[in-house]
Amino acid sequence: MRQITFLAILLLFINCKQGTTAQSQKQDEHKEIDKIEIAIPVGNVSVAEIDRIMNFLASDKLEGRDTGSKGLETAAEFIEGEFKKYGVAPYFESYRNVFDAKGVETYNIVGYLKGTDTALENEFVIVGAHFDHIGKGEEINGDTIANGANDNAAGSTAVITLAKHFAENKLNKRSVLFVLFGAEEKGLLGSKHLAKELKEKGLNLYTMVNFEMIGVPLNDKNFKAYITGYEMSNMAHKMNEYAGNELIGFLPKAKEFQLFRRSDNYPFYKEFNVPCQTISTFDFTNYSYYHHVDDEVSEINFDFMAELINDCAPVITKILNTSDKEIKLKAKK
Repeated sequence: MRQITFLAILLLFINCKQGTTAQSQKQDEHKEIDKIEIAIPVGNVSVAEIDRIMNFLASDKLEGRDTGSKGLETAAEFIEGEFKKYGVAPYFESYRNVFDAKGVETYNIVGYLKGTDTALENEFVIVGAHFDHIGKGEEINGDTIANGANDNAAGSTAVITLAKHFAENKLNKRSVLFVLFGAEEKGLLGSKHLAKELKEKGLNLYTMVNFEMIGVPLNDKNFKAYITGYEMSNMAHKMNEYAGNELIGFLPKAKEFQLFRRSDNYPFYKEFNVPCQTISTFDFTNYSYYHHVDDEVSEINFDFMAELINDCAPVITKILNTSDKEIKLKAKK
């Protein structure tokens, strides 16, 4: 009886040791996997794709995408169709986040890609741009449609094509919202509404990257774009580190004209107190058609847009995948 008991204990010890060893090996394998850098694909947005989207959003058919207009509705249906085609899900019950804009019902369009990592999927990054414009402008040569090509079909095109890029590659450990804001031209009403709603919902927002007027290159700069609120966080520094070059710079005029407060990044900064900033290339010298009927696709540099969006894709990939929240606000002086 003692011999049988001894053998049973010995077998139990061996099995336990083997189990512990196997578990240890699995843990070591996971550690090694965590150490492996993900292969970050370069952006593959084509000039033809930008041409297609821009020529739709800034066409005369959409009549300037004014809040509450049929043109804005047509733009929304187009964006929803693009998201469905790419496999970008609605974040709410539908893509539309409805709100009241000074007595007019309108909406943000919100697409969603769930994070692929169980430890990071509850942290969110927002990639946004406004898709509305002013509708009609001062008549010039019989034209009254303010097409809003640079402002902000260009930024909207960046968000739509980046949504496609990330949906195809599925390399987002964090979750990401692709947002096309409504009623920006009415006073940032869409972003104010959504920021408040997401804050009340308890969303864990890491950072927001907004795109505004990126249709033409900067004049005489050694960087490709600037961000608003440059001095408020280390976002520009980290973006350049992630890009491996001087992608983002500082534009003094952006600070002088307080552009940080004048785009859809600002309500999210106010609600969440995290880095929320806008990428732009409008430098006050390179584009003469702000809120003008000549803000047409014929004035836009599609090659430059493709280059900038493709440069931003791996940067945003890094933002979505770093184990820590590396982009931080600077302490106020």
